[in-house]
Amino acid sequence: MYKLLVLPAALLGVFASAHADEGQWQPHQLPQLKSELKRIGIAIPAEKLADLSKHPMSAIVSLDGCSASFVSPEGLVVTNHHCAYGAIQRNSTAEKNYISNGFLAKTRAEELPAGPNSLVYVTDKVENVTERVLKGLDKLTGRARHEAVQDSIKKLIAECESDKIYRCSVPAFHRGAEYYRIRQMMIRDVRLVYAPSDKIGNYGGDIDNYEWPRHTGDYSFLRAYVGKDGRPADPSPDNVPYKSKDFLVVSAEGLKNGDPILLAGYPGRTSRYKLPSEIRYARDLSYPAMVAEYQADLDTIAAATKGNEANVVRYASVAKSINNRMKKTQGLLDGFARKDIAAIKDVQDAEFRGWYNKQPNVSKTMLSELDAVIAADMALNDEEFAWGMATNSDLLKSARTLYRLALERQKPNEQRKAGYQDRDLSFIKARLTRLEQSLALPVDQARFAGGLQRYAKLAAKYHPQGLDALLPAVDAVPALYQNSKLGDTAQRLALLDKDAAAFTASSDAFVQLVVKLHGIDESLENRRKEVDGNLERIIPQYMGAVIAWKKSQGKPVYPDANSTLRVTYGTVSPYSPRDGVSKGPFTTVEGIVEKHTGKEPFIAPQNLIDAVKAKRYGQFKDPILGTVPVNFLTSADTTGGNSGSAVMNKNGELIGLNFDSTYESITKDWYFDRGITRAIHLDARYMLWVMKEVDHADNLLKEMTIKYPKH
Repeated sequence: MYKLLVLPAALLGVFASAHADEGQWQPHQLPQLKSELKRIGIAIPAEKLADLSKHPMSAIVSLDGCSASFVSPEGLVVTNHHCAYGAIQRNSTAEKNYISNGFLAKTRAEELPAGPNSLVYVTDKVENVTERVLKGLDKLTGRARHEAVQDSIKKLIAECESDKIYRCSVPAFHRGAEYYRIRQMMIRDVRLVYAPSDKIGNYGGDIDNYEWPRHTGDYSFLRAYVGKDGRPADPSPDNVPYKSKDFLVVSAEGLKNGDPILLAGYPGRTSRYKLPSEIRYARDLSYPAMVAEYQADLDTIAAATKGNEANVVRYASVAKSINNRMKKTQGLLDGFARKDIAAIKDVQDAEFRGWYNKQPNVSKTMLSELDAVIAADMALNDEEFAWGMATNSDLLKSARTLYRLALERQKPNEQRKAGYQDRDLSFIKARLTRLEQSLALPVDQARFAGGLQRYAKLAAKYHPQGLDALLPAVDAVPALYQNSKLGDTAQRLALLDKDAAAFTASSDAFVQLVVKLHGIDESLENRRKEVDGNLERIIPQYMGAVIAWKKSQGKPVYPDANSTLRVTYGTVSPYSPRDGVSKGPFTTVEGIVEKHTGKEPFIAPQNLIDAVKAKRYGQFKDPILGTVPVNFLTSADTTGGNSGSAVMNKNGELIGLNFDSTYESITKDWYFDRGITRAIHLDARYMLWVMKEVDHADNLLKEMTIKYPKH
């Protein structure tokens, strides 16, 4: 194999002469960008940013799907309102609705449990384990290769988790060319401290989602608690606030157009290195199907909860999550329509293939193998999508999890499928328990029946072989719910310790159904392992060549986002979404009043309106704007998972929170267009102003270290 195909792991990123603000960089890559960071005005040494044990990176945490940061030595965490929405919803009832009324704990005793599986992860160690994961795989393909990779990963994780305070993972980077073992302290007792009303935290609702200008106070506060010995512990009244070694100073000094920012968090997934065929599949087939399915499921939930306020509250978080995914997916489709990213990638792909074919000693079959395995991946994805549509029931998913756990328990712990080992039991139990707060059987029944109806209309080629004969008829769905006890949390939890024989003998209708469906489930999984194993063999070869090609052009080689800690940078920047239209980088509190209609989603609290009309701006008044800024734009490279990410000024002080992107830049997951890509952030001055003037969160303002402007 030609040497360009496999670069030494230490060199991946050395050739990163960054273009504009593109790149979601691993912290260890930042010293390679020191001249660029210095050029835009970042005062923190790049070497310090690369050190996870030092400020500010030691203050950046993950909430498993969102990002956050410590803002006091007492474990106080700030993140987005929509990231804490599940905790807000789980503590709400129709009578005590913290979603619409907001919540503020004036004392530690008043803080509320955020709920099962609400966790704070503090990353403290990252090490390259590529050699150990890939050792001995040369002759393996398909499922055998995939399972060998997973076995290596499980061993690496078991070593890392010998001290039970840690949760470890070994994600792939550069689509399998590199693997890093990441150690995180997992704090299991997390409590809701403060959330503004959704009239602030979700102002504009889904109408304004991904839009600019925005006027959303998307923030909430949580607190991390540990045992008295300072180590993570299960939730207990005896626990004490986590003493965060480092935390971010909150700056009320503000920013102006052109100022530099750093942004640190845990971006979810990007697809910057995917092939033109993968883009066309997403654009023409996968994404349109996803949007239609999201909308149909939302319509079903809306119809099934109509007139029942308790069920509306129960499904508020579910509906919000689906809505967000749907709008993002539709935004991607609109972005693909506006700019032919596939055509841009065609040019890049042709250039790459031309370069590759001129290199000596390269594999002559690699590119054809690559195209074949990607085609197999897309075909299987269609069947997996159909399976998900046909099994759209939380009760059914719970039964599947429980039966799979019983089957996996027949094996030694180290041989079990990831997600069903002893280390995962507390997560499974928490998921099964948490369901009681977001499940209503009539709604779940309607979702299951609706999914079955939509599945039946799919082309037969998408139906997994043998599945149709095993699925219940739509008119038989009510009987399933009548003959199942899994809607009761105690009954679900009772199955956690049952063996496979107990499931086979069970008379519960949903348990019987999952036992019957297991063969199809297993077949799909084994076919996925085969495809993934082939992807894991050929894609790293491809990525090694791409990296070498980009190196020859002096272009960035940051890896795609994969929910691990990343740093990006940029400047406060306006943008032009189309010819003749320019949008400035700041919005202000006056815009909230202008948008206020008194009807959802543009209902602002009256005390907020009064404060704006009285111009009670205090220390949070921007000297240029003459009022309080609400949201601002930067050119930072972000994606889903970056919600709640700390936006820091040149000195590493918290100046805002990331929460969204402009609609025009959603396609940055696939292609970074530096002229139009903008991230949307909450201005810390608006957060502090609301806390002082509207919600009177004086206890939290006193707890944080706030840097006020000098006038």
